[in-house]
Amino acid sequence: MKIQGQMFMWLSVFVLAMAVVYGVWSKEPAGTTALFLAFGLCIMIGFYLGFTAKRVDVGAQDNKEADVADDAGEVGFFSPHSWQPLSLAVGGALAFLSIAIGWWLMYFSLPIILIGVWGWVFEYYRGENRTQ
Repeated sequence: MKIQGQMFMWLSVFVLAMAVVYGVWSKEPAGTTALFLAFGLCIMIGFYLGFTAKRVDVGAQDNKEADVADDAGEVGFFSPHSWQPLSLAVGGALAFLSIAIGWWLMYFSLPIILIGVWGWVFEYYRGENRTQ
């Protein structure tokens, strides 16, 4: 994680330099603002990764002598039977489609998105999976 934090910090330096050069040469406010916002995002991610790397154990990616197999193991718990991502995908697709077709379609997509988020958050609070 330490290496990734340093990579984002160096990327933020590059993006800042490009934002200044772009802003001076083009005098175009939208692109300059977007580049400065990208600089801020790179700083936030780099700071978070560096801050977290100090508090967790050293991973295999921080060891120069490590093999690929040293980083193997359990990544986390993922629900293998959840239908909620499908609901969110359909709602998101309808929401983005509403930009092209008409904003009235957003009235139909928002309840589908809210049902998907509600179901995903409370998936393991009821039913057969509540003990997991």
